[in-house]
Amino acid sequence: MRKGIPSLGALQAFEACARLGSFSRAAEELSLTHSAVFRQVEGLEARLGVTLFNRVRRRISLTTQARNTLRAFATIWSNCKRIRLC
Repeated sequence: MRKGIPSLGALQAFEACARLGSFSRAAEELSLTHSAVFRQVEGLEARLGVTLFNRVRRRISLTTQARNTLRAFATIWSNCKRIRLC
């Protein structure tokens, strides 16, 4: 993997967690284990150098950095679809 480019799996895990508000629900949707989703998100956080979720007990919420990251990824995805790359 090239330095600085997150894996598609990590981006999918992040997007699903952000949308569903849960690592477990994201894991179910992606047909992965909770642990696999958690590791993908942890790896993405490490790669980006930011905390994406506030974790309190069994709940997660998006940080400001996560909302900004999600918007940026949504723009990229929209542009890819527009030019039919995805």
